[in-house]
Amino acid sequence: MADTQTPPEYRPDALIAEDIEAYLARHRDAGLLRFITCGSVDDGKSTLIGRLLYDSHMVFEDQLQQLESDSARVGTQGETLDFALLVDGLSAEREQGITIDVAYRFFATEIRKFIVADTPGHEQYTRNMVTGASTADAAVLLVDARKGVLQQTRRHAFLAHLLGIRHIILAVNKMDLVDYAADVFERIEADFRGFAAALEFENIAAIPLSGFKGDNVVNASPAMPWYEGPTLVAHLEALPLAGDQTGPFHMPVQWVNRPNQDFRGFAGLASDGVIRPGDAVRILPSGAQSTVKAIETFDGQLEEAVAGQSITLTLADEVDCSRGDVIASAEDPPQVADQFDAHLVWMDKIAMKPGRGYWLKLGTRTVTATLQPPKYEIDVNNPTGEGARLAAKTLELNSIGVVELHTDRPIAFAPYRESKALGGFILIDKESNATVACGMINFALRRAQNVHWQPTDIARDHHAALKNQVPRVLWFTGLSGSGKSTIANAVEKKLALMNRHTFLLDGDNVRHGLNRDLGFTETDRIENIRRIGEVAKLMADAGLIVLTAFISPFRAERKMVRDMLPEGEFVEIFVDTPLEVAEQRDVKGLYRKAREGKLKNFTGIDSPYEAPENPEIRVNTVDMTVEEAADHIITQVMPLK
Repeated sequence: MADTQTPPEYRPDALIAEDIEAYLARHRDAGLLRFITCGSVDDGKSTLIGRLLYDSHMVFEDQLQQLESDSARVGTQGETLDFALLVDGLSAEREQGITIDVAYRFFATEIRKFIVADTPGHEQYTRNMVTGASTADAAVLLVDARKGVLQQTRRHAFLAHLLGIRHIILAVNKMDLVDYAADVFERIEADFRGFAAALEFENIAAIPLSGFKGDNVVNASPAMPWYEGPTLVAHLEALPLAGDQTGPFHMPVQWVNRPNQDFRGFAGLASDGVIRPGDAVRILPSGAQSTVKAIETFDGQLEEAVAGQSITLTLADEVDCSRGDVIASAEDPPQVADQFDAHLVWMDKIAMKPGRGYWLKLGTRTVTATLQPPKYEIDVNNPTGEGARLAAKTLELNSIGVVELHTDRPIAFAPYRESKALGGFILIDKESNATVACGMINFALRRAQNVHWQPTDIARDHHAALKNQVPRVLWFTGLSGSGKSTIANAVEKKLALMNRHTFLLDGDNVRHGLNRDLGFTETDRIENIRRIGEVAKLMADAGLIVLTAFISPFRAERKMVRDMLPEGEFVEIFVDTPLEVAEQRDVKGLYRKAREGKLKNFTGIDSPYEAPENPEIRVNTVDMTVEEAADHIITQVMPLK
């Protein structure tokens, strides 16, 4: 059937028929814009994308046949095509008529190529919206003309601002259901602009449309002659591309390419700026400098490379550079620090654990990051109003807050507002390998600039040699009443008789001083072990054999301490005592109080204990006496020199 309404520039069939080579060349050189559709539930996001694909002639014949079949079977528009089914592919989405996961679709006009992400509107799927927005250049924020600006509209607008999206298209949808009334559109536009003024978007455009009818999507609507602005597609075509904005050159190194001894190149994706042969560059975090000798690609050398290109750089000098480093413009390099202020969007059902170590992945670099309790949580339903900052001890699923975090080594970074690639990161749980949060670095903490590691002339090896022993941290872990302190004390006495230099850190004793400010919440338990780990490391650096007797209920924190020490110096000793046996011993009466509800967060009763999976030493206090357990441990850790 002939198409007489769609403008020629959105009808690729004509040029394809006339000159296929010209058509392919035009699309090869066209720019690419990534955008998302977002907004509240049932504002018509999926329908709008479906209509956009349909009117842009990006639906193939077999897809159209499937759409007709699906519309008749599970559609929500009666006998009319249900365009939302082009995007909502999950069975749960079709059954409930909602979007759950992020759906990506490609389409193109004669002017530009597009990748659109359809993101869910439900609050419980906020993390999915964040995923789609993280790579977007613009956001089409839908509002149902009948309902106006809702809490979720404001939430998604704030998230778009937080994630660095600078172009917002307020798509006032379903205008056909309010008789295309201009005053309805104007009221909604004024309401949103009043809210969004504090978010400092670079550009806000408001467009009245109907995704279902197609008004002002690709074709101008005769039903709204009072609107003189562009259609949605025309406005998207006119937006500046991210690649149009250049800044200092950055390239996180993905791979060191060394096919032979005569070639050494550094491969990666140029994330920002422009680079040319002869340009001076700096390698971070080391600070080494060189100049670009050549820019290599699969198709040959380039005279210039820009953000978004995968390239291999060869340098004029032999510098130390490896995966995770950043090659940057020497004139304006990114900063290097290990302590940061950052916005965090929590994406896991298990709440954030302040003090716990998570993997932080920024660019191609992965380091351990420790989070402090949130400075505050943001009320995303009213993020720009009075009382927007909420007190919080942790962050729950879909919560957004501002936190301070410390990494175990300095990393190259840029504030997120300047570079998404060097300012955006994800956090990964070390136990489950699940992505638990995404974050945006705001700035480095000033104390990170003021505190530097002071080298000393007497190294830890010298301290150990003076004591004629190999440092160790003997980490006793087990339930309360398992016998940790008793056995650790017996081991220390035996080591003393062997003229070994030791020190015993006991859980109760340390809480009288160093950790007297900590309680027994999960967060305080994590901080308790972190502090003990740092002290034990310092003592091991002094050449001592350190014995620690702590319940230390979580595997993640025991691993955190293990990672602080050189390979082989951390010895995990599991004092394996069944709960019923430990409870029978209960010399302090703690289990009884916990059972009576007088003692909260007690390990084994209302707080979990994660038993070691592969401890270096396991002692069973049911079958062993204290002396037998101590002798067994001494035998396992010898020789100690």
